[in-house]
Amino acid sequence: MVKETAYYEILGVKPNATADELKKAYRKLALKFHPDKNPNSGEKFKSISQAYEVLSDQKKRDMYDQGGEQAIKEGGTGGGGGFHFSSPMDIFDMFFGGGGGGHRRERRGKDVVHQLSVTLTDLYNGSVRRLALQKNIICDKCEGRGGKKGAVEKCGNCKGTGVQVRIQQLAPGMVQQIQSVCHECQGQGERINARDRCKNCQGKKVMRERKILEVHVDKGMRDGQKIQFSGEGDQEPGLEPGDILIVLDEKEHETFRRNGEDLLLKLELELVEALCGFQKVIRTLDERELVITSIPGEVVKHGDIKCVIGEGMPMYRNPLEKGRLIIQFAVNFPEDNFLPPEKLAQLARLLPDAEEPVVTDDAQHVNLVSVDQAHQHRRHHGNAYDSDDEDHQRQAGGMQCQTQ
Repeated sequence: MVKETAYYEILGVKPNATADELKKAYRKLALKFHPDKNPNSGEKFKSISQAYEVLSDQKKRDMYDQGGEQAIKEGGTGGGGGFHFSSPMDIFDMFFGGGGGGHRRERRGKDVVHQLSVTLTDLYNGSVRRLALQKNIICDKCEGRGGKKGAVEKCGNCKGTGVQVRIQQLAPGMVQQIQSVCHECQGQGERINARDRCKNCQGKKVMRERKILEVHVDKGMRDGQKIQFSGEGDQEPGLEPGDILIVLDEKEHETFRRNGEDLLLKLELELVEALCGFQKVIRTLDERELVITSIPGEVVKHGDIKCVIGEGMPMYRNPLEKGRLIIQFAVNFPEDNFLPPEKLAQLARLLPDAEEPVVTDDAQHVNLVSVDQAHQHRRHHGNAYDSDDEDHQRQAGGMQCQTQ
């Protein structure tokens, strides 16, 4: 029994969610609330990352399920075996392949992640998409200094560290160190007098530039797959530019559904087709027509599954090879409640003989009615039953059908 569900609710999953479901939920939320796309969603992004860090680790998840968030906090105050929450950006970078080591972040700027909506047709045929985005580039007027030469001075508030540290007492003998970005220099560790700031970038050292990327979606790519543009991320003085990562987001197709290298298709048959044979035309994702024909005399049952080899999804980086087209048949029975009496004898001669039941003289004959008719009958005649009859009917599982 899960004691608390707050972390599960943050990620929008159920407490019995699998690791894959947790990962998929985190990826979509992290992309949506990433500070690069939503600068005002820092706290939301932090809570999403914290929930995923706990639930993606089986030991932490077990501890959370048993004791809730308090158990996680208590586990984190111990010795070497305690838990430590990483920076939300560390989790995001590691999850999307952006690294995670502190040394790497000192040498390179952060990666920029964008989500690209694609259709199953795009992934089947391949496509080229043009994506417009904004990125930071180093100001060419001040060469990334932010002002005149010699105008930069160390921030006196944070002593050039870019961060402020304060100590908060949680309980007797227990304190917490809280680190935040310096509000004086906005984490830069340096300041520039207003009169000496670069007029082009207003002392920010970087400018915003519109960038057009040509994204090649190869045949056979998958939902969630990343396309990397090395060195195309935001520029920052003294750092190597990060990468731009394009994450594919597959939209649901109205006809086909993908399962690995296979394509799944539900095909409806009329009863006459299921019994007497059929020929159907299937239009593929590359606009070809496939004709499928049943074997003469073969009866197709509702739910039967067949496949066509080599007509599934192209394999990534080997598009000449394809998976299977898996077809599940759904047989439509006649919508009319009754068949014409003159056809019944003819139909009975064609179908296998039905088993004749043994009916004794004491057997009671009853009428079959629809459930709706039964409800209407009960509402109309409800007062005709005494309480003993009603109790008996409830114990028997409901109202009995009327006898002849």
